[in-house]
Amino acid sequence: MLTTLGVVEACPPPGRVFPDVASFSLPHRRFGDTSLLEWVVRRVTDASQLSQVVVVCEEGSLSFEVERIVPPDVAVFASKLPDSLSRFRAATNHFCADAVVRVQVGSPFIDPVLIDRLVNVACTDSQTDYVSYCSSDGQPVALSRFGVLAEWCLAAAIERADEQATDPLDRQDVTRFVFSRPDLFSMRLIPVPTQLDRDDLRLGINIEEDWEHAQIIYDALGPESLEWQTIACLLDQHPEIRARMATLNREEASV
Repeated sequence: MLTTLGVVEACPPPGRVFPDVASFSLPHRRFGDTSLLEWVVRRVTDASQLSQVVVVCEEGSLSFEVERIVPPDVAVFASKLPDSLSRFRAATNHFCADAVVRVQVGSPFIDPVLIDRLVNVACTDSQTDYVSYCSSDGQPVALSRFGVLAEWCLAAAIERADEQATDPLDRQDVTRFVFSRPDLFSMRLIPVPTQLDRDDLRLGINIEEDWEHAQIIYDALGPESLEWQTIACLLDQHPEIRARMATLNREEASV
């Protein structure tokens, strides 16, 4: 069986963050009784199919803060390499991983059960470079704001992407080169659960209003009831929030 490393990126890629949410501040924000970064890390460690979970960040003042707030049993890989893709490749090499599951810090509702499903599906096909979820229109979740789903990628595919990608956007967004080049990489996309396949769902944090919605959900459900099914049921009872999420998704898609 492949050795699969869970990687939490301490800062989201610049191309996916609007100016009003500073990437350097996001990991430290309080989500319940802990930092957002520690919360996300703990959600990922609940997945049973990962050999290890690590946090990857750029070496510097941020890495010192990351080491301070990350649980002591979770490793931090800080690197001076110039972009996210090269740091990601270095991390997979350092931890001798065959594959990685990528999770961004702005994913407080990341689902460990769906991470395990992702890894199990990936392990059934030795020829696949990249596995993730997709909506009914075929769009990979990496291009959406679902916020509860991860991506799986073969370490060898990360290495090839690092060697071939030259576009700055591909260098800063780890999997972008892989999932956008089906001519070079073998991909498998799993349909998202029906309750998540909707344009009025937005649970990833990309702008300040996303953070406000996340806090509303946390306050309504509490820390022990944040499964995606429960969140979907809650949002069904709040059409005003769903309408606003749909608007934000349309606005972002038009940028």
